[in-house]
Amino acid sequence: MKKIVPLAIALLAIVGISPLPAAGPAVPDTVAFIPGIEFAHPDNQSLQLNIAQPKEGAGPFPAIVCIHGGGFRAGTREGYDSLCVSLAQHGYVAVTISYRLAPAYQFPAAVYDCKAAVRWLRANAAAYHIDPKRVGVMGGSAGGHLAQFLGVTAGLKEFEGDGNLEQSSSVSCVVNQYGPSDFTKSYGKSVDAAEVLPLFLGGDLEHKRREHIVASPLYWVTPAAAPTLCIHGTEDNYVAYEQATWIIERLKACSVEAQLFTLDGAGHGFKGADAEKAEKAMITFFDQHLR
Repeated sequence: MKKIVPLAIALLAIVGISPLPAAGPAVPDTVAFIPGIEFAHPDNQSLQLNIAQPKEGAGPFPAIVCIHGGGFRAGTREGYDSLCVSLAQHGYVAVTISYRLAPAYQFPAAVYDCKAAVRWLRANAAAYHIDPKRVGVMGGSAGGHLAQFLGVTAGLKEFEGDGNLEQSSSVSCVVNQYGPSDFTKSYGKSVDAAEVLPLFLGGDLEHKRREHIVASPLYWVTPAAAPTLCIHGTEDNYVAYEQATWIIERLKACSVEAQLFTLDGAGHGFKGADAEKAEKAMITFFDQHLR
């Protein structure tokens, strides 16, 4: 197959300048990091994941699927490369995944893709020393929504999609960092909901109310939902803090273990000390539920 050279790289070659290689994560000697593994191929789209796993220990290890944010229309899996390496240092096999983006692909395509990644992990558990009974999921923003959606829709065929369907897409636990739970209440509370949600759901709340409800994790909570940790800042202008309180309250009402870790004054996307606190809380939660 003829290789297509991106225009920017071709122009650099013409003028004699070598393009800089893409920077990968810092990987310690105790971790193996493998990028670019295809886990699904829906609609001729090659969906890939990057995987980090411990070099030491026989396993099988618990696994964590990391789902990037970006308003369902942007973002890349590489944003969680460093987190995956950190999780591998803590004894997890961690993957960061790509999924199909809006507006070309609307809900529930991204859900199909995330569930396909979970099933791929189980189908390839032996090859990567994974314990298929211990699979958690985390995500931030749009990725937090998708992680939460996986946690409340286990076994629902309408959200499964394709690929390794003999495997389960259920998850043992969820960490949702500043992801929305109820799209019907996002407008007026989020600085970009009116721009983002119609791309993901095919229209605004007035014209696509049912789609907003169906795509909201809040309305799928049952006693079978996975234990959940929500991490949210009180000054989030993109996903209101109350979105986390709603899903936690609904989970608790269904007797599902649910925790809310509040970062006072934090906005959307944690930085500095807030990021450190969030990661520590997340790893503690995973240790409790996957060890």
